[in-house]
Amino acid sequence: METRRFSVPGGIHVVGDVGGNPAHPLIILQHGGGQTRHSWGTAMRDLVAAGYHVVNLDARGHGDSDWALDGDYSLESLSSDLRAVIATLGSTPALVGASMGGACSLYTVGHSQTPIASALILVDIVPNAGIEGVNKILGFMKARPEGFSNLEEVADAVAAYNPNRARPKDPRGLMKNLRVRNGRLYWHWDPAFMLNPRARDRDAHERVLLEATRHVKIPTLLVRGLKSDIVTDAGVAQFKQYLPALEIFDVGGAGHMVAGDKNDAFDEGVICFLQRHLPITPV
Repeated sequence: METRRFSVPGGIHVVGDVGGNPAHPLIILQHGGGQTRHSWGTAMRDLVAAGYHVVNLDARGHGDSDWALDGDYSLESLSSDLRAVIATLGSTPALVGASMGGACSLYTVGHSQTPIASALILVDIVPNAGIEGVNKILGFMKARPEGFSNLEEVADAVAAYNPNRARPKDPRGLMKNLRVRNGRLYWHWDPAFMLNPRARDRDAHERVLLEATRHVKIPTLLVRGLKSDIVTDAGVAQFKQYLPALEIFDVGGAGHMVAGDKNDAFDEGVICFLQRHLPITPV
């Protein structure tokens, strides 16, 4: 594994972990809003162990990537960053994106004049996301602008948001998602991220993603957590109307954070899909 900085539009850099055999199919992982690349830690190791070449990115304004100088965290800017990263890698990747990362992947594939990806895996995200789940996420991200005084407070907040996941016995692992400022702990993302206008206009966001879906011509998998309040049956049905070839892999016992909730089941579904559509051939 190595950590790389990629130059992207706007005079900034995004950071990614890179691992695996560069001669094998390329997979790019993109996390959800308010997360970091560390949310894919186990999944990345498993994908590399399965033989894939993997790039695991921090989105602009998140984790170790630079904050946007102009505060632009629009879907278009995230997509431009992804295109810039792909341009440096020399092969056509499969895109795996959770939530925001999935929306970025879908938008990028659907708005490319030439093929930019070989396969698309969307993790608990559809164009018409459940309003209850969206509001819950936004509420969590907007809470505690004053930060936290210690890791126990952070662990309490995470446990309250996601009661399906066991509270960590040792909360020090949460530091991967935090930064320290003036003796207090804050989430490791730019607060300006929450000012994105489209994040407040769900109808416009849905229209843009549905229009992108019309132009998707590559194998596509939706990984859905069956306890998710983001991906509803109605959302899946609408998505399938626009993309009849969509494959669906349901993960029982998982909520919106599918890979973190049930990583073994998640890996099984994703790697099986990749092996069917992007098999690794001996070099």
